[in-house]
Amino acid sequence: MNKNIVCCGKARFSVLTENLIRVEYDDSERFEDDPTQIVVNRQFEQEVKFEQLSKNGELEIVTSALHLYYTGGEFSANTLFADVRFNFSEYDNRWYFGEKNLENLGGTARTLDKVDGSCELEEGIVSRNGFAILKDDSFVMKDEEITGRKNNQIDFYLFAYGRNYRKALQDFYRLTGFTPLLPRYALGNWWSRYHKYSEQTYLDLIDKFESKGVPLSVAVIDMDWHLVDDVPTRFGSGWTGYTWNKKLFPDSRRFLSELHTRGLKTALNVHPADGIRAFETFYPAVANALDLNTELEEPAVFDFDNPEFRQVYFDEVHHRLEEEGIDFWWLDWQQGTTSKSGIDPLWQLNHYHYKDIQRKGGNDIILSRYAGPGSHRTPIGFSGDTVISWASLDFQPYFTSTATNIGYTWWSHDIGGHMHGQKDEELSLRWLQLGVFSPINRLHSSNSAFTSKEPWHFGLETEQIMEEFLRFRHSLIPYLFSANIRTAKEGRALIEPMYYEYPLAEQAYKYKNQYLFGSELMISPITKKSDCILKMSGVSIWFPEGTWFDFFTGQIYEGGVELKIFREKKQYPVFARAGSIIPLSKNPLAKEKVPSELVWYVFPGKPGEYELLEESNQTVVKVDENDILVLVEKKVTNRLHTIIYAGREIVKGQAGNFEIDLNLFPKDFGWSEKNEIFRRLDLAEIEYDEKDFILKRLNEVSSFNQRVAFVQNLDNQELRTALFECIYSGNSHL
Repeated sequence: MNKNIVCCGKARFSVLTENLIRVEYDDSERFEDDPTQIVVNRQFEQEVKFEQLSKNGELEIVTSALHLYYTGGEFSANTLFADVRFNFSEYDNRWYFGEKNLENLGGTARTLDKVDGSCELEEGIVSRNGFAILKDDSFVMKDEEITGRKNNQIDFYLFAYGRNYRKALQDFYRLTGFTPLLPRYALGNWWSRYHKYSEQTYLDLIDKFESKGVPLSVAVIDMDWHLVDDVPTRFGSGWTGYTWNKKLFPDSRRFLSELHTRGLKTALNVHPADGIRAFETFYPAVANALDLNTELEEPAVFDFDNPEFRQVYFDEVHHRLEEEGIDFWWLDWQQGTTSKSGIDPLWQLNHYHYKDIQRKGGNDIILSRYAGPGSHRTPIGFSGDTVISWASLDFQPYFTSTATNIGYTWWSHDIGGHMHGQKDEELSLRWLQLGVFSPINRLHSSNSAFTSKEPWHFGLETEQIMEEFLRFRHSLIPYLFSANIRTAKEGRALIEPMYYEYPLAEQAYKYKNQYLFGSELMISPITKKSDCILKMSGVSIWFPEGTWFDFFTGQIYEGGVELKIFREKKQYPVFARAGSIIPLSKNPLAKEKVPSELVWYVFPGKPGEYELLEESNQTVVKVDENDILVLVEKKVTNRLHTIIYAGREIVKGQAGNFEIDLNLFPKDFGWSEKNEIFRRLDLAEIEYDEKDFILKRLNEVSSFNQRVAFVQNLDNQELRTALFECIYSGNSHL
């Protein structure tokens, strides 16, 4: 018998860790031990230290993290509660059964369809008061097949991790399964558009991206690849389809081969709700396998409860299309919220499609919507059709990082927004920049002639900035892939809310859009339109204690402050802590499986270490307390390494392992407060006399206090805030 399990009447308690207890209640006392849709593992292979106190039919379970009380009978707030041993509540830290936890930090939502701004989020497994509940009312699984409903009437998990959010997430993954490793190609730029392309127009578009020096890794073809308008009316809607539109794509194999030749993985959009109907190319084989009445044009109704339908659906339809060159599927959900068995059909679709695509052995993916806790096992998430607005952009950073609280770390948004709204170049640019620092960067738009996201769809300045950032995304792939491996093996998400690193700091909860991007970077997205006078965008940011560098400019900020910062359209607020080490690909346009040359950005001020993880190699760059940099590759290759230290190239294209004394090189980035003040005044649309006066006065006074006092008396609030940022940064030093 499992020593970690305690039974008390019709209740059962499983002490999985000192912070995690499973709680069940069933009138028949037939408790469930098999995996479920949500939970795949309850055997943590460790003996948990706890005390069990039983008296007069009452039970107490005591661990280092909590003290649970059960007085017997049906669960209620009076019979089941727990004192959680963390001092994070104003009065006490007691959990009561059935009580809503207002301090829960949130999880994610099923879809952002038609959302203009924010939406309500489901609960996650962490909270500010240190405890949270994960309910499991899902179906039982055996050998990855659903076998029926669970026995338990009540089944949930009490997470009591205080504010050790990373540990809570790791144990959540131990319980529900770790996120699979994504293929490298998924981390590059995706092109997608709801548009009636032809073979030639699509290839011409891809070639234009290449001619502009803009790398892509994934080509998505939305629903017009199949018959839509030509479907006979007796069959209903044309949303579901599996037959290539030969007017647009006369030779699908040739088309897909051309995309592969260009180094792209390909995905098709499908809406499976209407099953396989009699007009489809694959219908005869499907009808024969399912014994359908072809004279009556009997359709193969979509029914993932039926294993025979599932097998035919994959073998006779999807596998045939994959043989032509399809790499993975975008599953566009239209199946409603329930099936005949009561199982969420979206969950079924994701589960069986992901299981099927793995037969290819390439660690492939699907793109589909979120179907509840446990959905992280079937990446990647398609967040839905958002409205094009600044409000929608402003919600996405928070939405993305908060999803980590339920283990869902690979959201793919329609970058730039999907529908409605109006053309706004700045909004499109800021959204694309956010996409570059998102889990997945998939450009997409609605079926409109005007909403396309090609950079050249905008003015020249915007186009050039967009293209530069899309190149930077591919430079980031080594860094992203290392984070991908850490997610799969260690349960460390690429994107984390600030409170994962700073759980006791009030500011970490206040700045909801700010997030950590991998182990080395911090992002503060710009989600508001630029000031019409300054011609710059402002965003309020919290710099935690320590020294922080603007990744792109080297501008220094001494931490422990809340500050409003300003950036031009060509700039984005990306920050590295002192001691950070960040690997980038030297040539983002090279179509290499792994980069043949890496550029290492090393930020001075503290010792640091970074381990680059790859499929078959590890490279470690370390800076010790004496400022000696050492680079070691586990498997020595001919790969070249360039070191950028404090914004300056100090090693160029050196192969193998080596050591560098950083004391020989200057630590400053060359950023100048004086030059930055001039640049910001030059951009501002204010009177020239006022510009001259401000510049003259700031050049005359040298002390920090005098300069701050002067700018604080300027009439224009945004101008004085922008100039104060320069002065503060100029006064920050290593």
